[in-house]
Amino acid sequence: MTQQTSKESIWPLNFNIAYFWIVGSCKFPHTQIATTLKYITFFVGLLILFSCETQPEDKVATYQTFFEKSERKETATYQETIDFYIRLAKDFPEINIQTIGETDSGLPLHMVTFNPDGDFNLENVRKDKAIILINNGIHPGESDGIDATMLFYRDLAIEKIDVPKNTVLVTIPIYNIGGALNRNSTTRVNQNGPLEYGFRGNALNYDLNRDFIKMDTKNSFTFAQIFHLVKPDVFVDNHVSNGADYQYTLTHLFTQHNKLGGELGEYLNKDFRPSLEKQLLKKGWDITPYVNVFNMSPEFGFQQFMDYPRYSTGFSTLWNTLGLMVETHMLKPYDKRVEGTYELMSTLLTLVEKEHKTIKELRKETTEGISEKLQYHFNWQIDTTRTSTLDFKGYEASMIESEVTGLQRLKYDQTKPFVKKTAFYDYFIPKDTVQVPAAYLIKKAWQEVIERLDANAVTYYPLEKDTVLEVESYKILGFETRRTPYEGHYPHFNTEVGKSTKTIQFSEGDLLVPTNQEGFRYLMETLEPQAPDSFFNWNFFDTVLQQKENFSPYVFEDIAYEILMKDSILRADFLAKKEFDLEFDQNWYAQLQWVHQNSKYLEESYMQYPVYRIPKGGEAEAMIPSE
Repeated sequence: MTQQTSKESIWPLNFNIAYFWIVGSCKFPHTQIATTLKYITFFVGLLILFSCETQPEDKVATYQTFFEKSERKETATYQETIDFYIRLAKDFPEINIQTIGETDSGLPLHMVTFNPDGDFNLENVRKDKAIILINNGIHPGESDGIDATMLFYRDLAIEKIDVPKNTVLVTIPIYNIGGALNRNSTTRVNQNGPLEYGFRGNALNYDLNRDFIKMDTKNSFTFAQIFHLVKPDVFVDNHVSNGADYQYTLTHLFTQHNKLGGELGEYLNKDFRPSLEKQLLKKGWDITPYVNVFNMSPEFGFQQFMDYPRYSTGFSTLWNTLGLMVETHMLKPYDKRVEGTYELMSTLLTLVEKEHKTIKELRKETTEGISEKLQYHFNWQIDTTRTSTLDFKGYEASMIESEVTGLQRLKYDQTKPFVKKTAFYDYFIPKDTVQVPAAYLIKKAWQEVIERLDANAVTYYPLEKDTVLEVESYKILGFETRRTPYEGHYPHFNTEVGKSTKTIQFSEGDLLVPTNQEGFRYLMETLEPQAPDSFFNWNFFDTVLQQKENFSPYVFEDIAYEILMKDSILRADFLAKKEFDLEFDQNWYAQLQWVHQNSKYLEESYMQYPVYRIPKGGEAEAMIPSE
C-alpha cells in the first residue's frame, strides 16, 4: 500500500534529502550547513506548497470562458462555445466532443461527455455509472446554462471541484443553434442581462420546447437520437423564468411526481428533490418550485407546472428519467444567475453521485414492471384536496394606477421582502384512464407516425402476410380545435372516443407494436387519442376527420325515407331529435345528413381512428413475438 505525501510534509522531506546530499559532499561544519539548508528548504517548500495551491487557479486563467473574460456580463456565441469545448477535449482526456445529427440551421448538434475514466462508450458506462444529460440553449436568450456548463466542465477537468467516480456527464452545449445565431439585445424585454443573447425560435421559428412529440424540426429528431444513445438517469434543462417577482434566484421545475408514478415518483418527491433543496440551502442558495402565476402575487398560492410530453422534462419522463428544469429568475443579475445554475448542477452531481445505485435500481424496476401494467392514466388535473406549504420568500405587491393605461396594474416593492406560508398545489389526479393493450396495430400508410416511432427506438414487427384480426377500434366522437395557430399546428383537445370490437383486414407490412417495451409510456401518450399530446391531437390523423363521399339531396331523399321506414329504432331516434332540437328540426340538409351518417352508406374511414388495439388476454395477443 502506497502512502500519499501530504502538502504539510513536503518541506521536511525536501530538507532531509538536501541535507544528507550536501553534508556528504561539502567540508563546511555540519551545523552551519544545517542552518543554511533549513532556510533554503523552508522557502523552497513554501514555493512548492503555494504552487500546488494555485495550480487550479492558474488553469482557470488558462481556460477562461467568454463569460469570465467579459467580466461576467456577456454570454458566449455559438462558435465561441463550441471552440471552448473543442479545446477542453483536446487538452483533457476526460472530455470528448462529437458532432451528431442535423438541425434546421444547417449545422450539427454537439454532444460533450465528461468521464474521468476516459471511456466514452456509453453502453459500457451505464452498466455501473449513472448518466446526467444537460441540455442548454433550447431558448438561447436564456443563456445561463450555456455559460454555467462551460464553467462546470472546465472546473471538473482541472479538478477545481470534486471529480465524480460513479457519474458521467453529457451535455448538448447549445440545442437551438438557429436561435443562438440570431443574436440581439432587445427581444428578452423582461430580462436583466446578458448584453446580447439568442432568440427563442429556431431557424424555422419553432419553439423547440414544444416539439418533443410532434417533432416538426430536425433538431428534435437529433435530440431523440442523442437521448436514446445516452439513456440518461437524470435530465436537466437550463432555462430563465418569466413571471412574478420574488427573492429567489433559483427555481426548479421537477417533473410532476404523480404523473411519473410508482416508487420512482415517490422517490423523486420525497427524497431526491428535498435532498437537492437542502444541499443547496447549505451552500447559501435558497430555491423554490417554479412560480407558475401570471400577473398576480404568488403568496396567494400557486400550482406545480404540468410538464406534458411536448416539453423536455415531460418527454424525458416517458422513459422513466428523473427530469429537472432549472428556471433562474429573469430580474436577478446575470452573473448571479449563471453562478446559481452552476451551483445547482454541481449540487445535483454530488447528489446523483451518492444516490446513483438507488436511482438506477428504481428506474430498472419501473421498466421491468411495465408488463404488469393494466391501466394507464392521463389528462392530469390538480387535486384540490391536497397541498404542500412553502415558506415563500416574496415581495409585497399592490395594485396601483398605471401611468400608461390609466388602469390598475401590478407593482412589486423590492424594499418590502416577506416570508409567508404559501399553498403549493403539487398533487394531481388523472381525469382519464384506459386499459393497457397488449399491442397497437398501425397501418403502414401512416409514415409520419412510423418515422417518429423509429426516431424513438420503438420496437415493432411488420406483419408478414395479409391478416384478418379481431381488434379494439376507436371512433372519434368529438373534439375541440384551437382557433389560432400554435407551433405550426391547430391542435385538438377535449377529444372523446367510442370503443368497439371489430374485425379488420390488415395488410402485409402493417405494424404490430407491443406495449411491453421501454417505450411504453411514449406509446400510451402518443397513440391514445385522448392523451393531451397524442398524435391525433397534434393533427397527424386529420384526414380521417373529413368525409370524402357524400350525397345529392334530391337523390338521397327517397333512400332516406326507405331507411327510416325499415328501421323503427332509427326512426324513433330521428323523430326525437327533431322534437327536442329546434335548430335541427328547421334544417332539412342536417336531417338528411343525420340519416346518411347513421346508415350503411357512410364511409367506414370517416372519424375512424386508424390505430387499433390488441387487448390483453385476447386471441390476437398470441401474434406478439416473445423476446
